[in-house]
Amino acid sequence: MDEIWNPWHGCKKYSEGCKNCYVYRRDGSVGRDASLVEKTSMFDLPIKHRRGGGYKIEGGQHLFCCMTSDFFVAQADSWRPEIWRMIALRRDVKFTIITKRIERFYECIPPDWGEGYDNVRIIVTMENQKRADIRLPILLDAPIKNKGIACEPLLERIDFGDLLDGRISSLVAGGESGPLARPCDYEWILHLRDQCSKNGVSFWFKQTGANFIKDGKLYHISRKLQHSQARKAGINIT
Repeated sequence: MDEIWNPWHGCKKYSEGCKNCYVYRRDGSVGRDASLVEKTSMFDLPIKHRRGGGYKIEGGQHLFCCMTSDFFVAQADSWRPEIWRMIALRRDVKFTIITKRIERFYECIPPDWGEGYDNVRIIVTMENQKRADIRLPILLDAPIKNKGIACEPLLERIDFGDLLDGRISSLVAGGESGPLARPCDYEWILHLRDQCSKNGVSFWFKQTGANFIKDGKLYHISRKLQHSQARKAGINIT
């Protein structure tokens, strides 16, 4: 079972993919400043107990971390060591960390990291060619047991050259949501899929985004249909 764990909320915009950040959009709609990074009431979720005993998060579950922030954001540096202690304690739970800040990896890992924790997967966002060229080599060289890529929001055609290989286990791709969404071209999606297919990497076309181009025609897709339309393409590789 997958759940979301947001030990802190808020983030600083960091690269091109952040321009129309959904967290900023959602927070702005209620007068909240999304650039303020703050601890949440979920901070100690993995080690919270039920009244009758036992952890609220049972063994075998899967937690996606910091979906309204970035796990490696500098403003959370003082809190992160405690998060690592919880992750190390809960070896029976799988944790997925999605980040744009893989450049900060070595200054953010715990002293006992070694070759990586078995229960941690790190996925790095690469929204365009520029960021792929910078971030993929760092991800490939980093001591991480399970590595993935997120091309979301996908802003242009990305070519990984000969770098996409068996060291990467998965790639997820999708367009941008929201009223100001930049368009995503289906040809870009298919090009990513082809690269994954050639290199034995699982591929998930997650969502079309709000503005989707196919065969040169622009389609405006409502939020509720963006995931289902991607599934209908039937191009995922498991």
